Amino acid sequence: MPIESSHQLSVQASVEWVFREERGRLLASLVRRFGDLDLAEEAASEAVEAALVHWPAEGVPARPGAWLLTTARRKAVDRLRRDQAYAARLAVLQVEADRANPVPTVNADGGLPDERLQMFFTCAHPALAAEDRTALTLRCLAGLTTPEVARAFLVPAATMAQRIVRAKKKIREARIPFRVPGADELPERLPGVLQVIYAIFTEGYAASSGPQLQRLDLAEEAVRLARILRRLMPAEREVTGLLGLMLLIHARREARTGPDSELVLLEDQDRGRWDRTMIEEGRGLVVSALTGGPPGPYGVQAAIAALHDEAVDLASTDWPQVVALYDVLLVLTPSPVVALNRAVAVAMRDGPQAGLALLDELADEPPLRRYHPYPAARADLLHRLGRLPEAAAAYREALDLAGTEPERTHLRRRLNTVSRTGETGSGMEPSR
Repeated sequence: MPIESSHQLSVQASVEWVFREERGRLLASLVRRFGDLDLAEEAASEAVEAALVHWPAEGVPARPGAWLLTTARRKAVDRLRRDQAYAARLAVLQVEADRANPVPTVNADGGLPDERLQMFFTCAHPALAAEDRTALTLRCLAGLTTPEVARAFLVPAATMAQRIVRAKKKIREARIPFRVPGADELPERLPGVLQVIYAIFTEGYAASSGPQLQRLDLAEEAVRLARILRRLMPAEREVTGLLGLMLLIHARREARTGPDSELVLLEDQDRGRWDRTMIEEGRGLVVSALTGGPPGPYGVQAAIAALHDEAVDLASTDWPQVVALYDVLLVLTPSPVVALNRAVAVAMRDGPQAGLALLDELADEPPLRRYHPYPAARADLLHRLGRLPEAAAAYREALDLAGTEPERTHLRRRLNTVSRTGETGSGMEPSR
């Protein structure tokens, strides 16, 4: 490859990496400055295009994120100068925002010290439908792609794209100002923000597509944001529960993949590689999350994760207690995914036939038709029961839906095993 071409590719990779890392902060800064999400996205895109022109000749700047932000701000100002009507409309919105919230940020004695977290709360506006505002935040400020956001909601990408467009249209038509909510508004918006943070973590824990099983940068960013929230809202037990849940899951990160980035199931993981310091911190947070009132969904999920982390191996896990906690979770947040996880736990407690019967009851749930863990769980139970042709068909279905290469490689191996021999074994990734 010619040196110039190699250099060009290197610079392009640098631009893509910086934009991926800084996108959320960049858009948050632009939205706070100009009060318009569409303008912020357009200016950010133009800044990236400028970087692709200037960086090959001038070199990657020492502070690439700051370079992009400065350039994007200039692009936004240029656009406003060219479109006076657009600028006037934004000015009206800014005046309305200032009147509604004369002091737009909550300061150090009880506020949001992180700019991206500020915008998460800003987008959690009650005038937007809950799913729409969460989808908008994940796409525009958390940096997830539309297919990744769709996967978080178990809907087709086209449906999610329409949802995001609808949320933006609602913001424009209802003239919803982008302002940081006051301290009294934070509790009302907190559930939506927690959902966003957990969705970011989930994409980091189990990527929806690509060559790697995990995106540790996303998982660690979610943990960082949750830590900030807990310092801000120490009395909010669900904040504590979410942080505990993520730490207890993230503690297994080093053992979840092998030397060649292959998927390692929970039953096969070297538990000596789990981060015991993180587990102990998570266990302490579970106690706090479940003390002082009725449990919340994140606290219950954290308790389930703690049971997995406390067990010396898969067989010694307290499966009756795991099932009992899923029973509670089904009452708090009934969903097909919770029911799927409970069915897997029942299979570990009562045997594969019991778990398979529960999975078969979920066959007509639309969200599970696009969720590869469902046919994968059925395939593993059918495999254990010796129903190999049915297991092979279920593995093929899971293979068609799986997004990352490590998952697809694992499923191919399972399919080959079922097709080649009558060997049995669980192969399941039990619930978290």
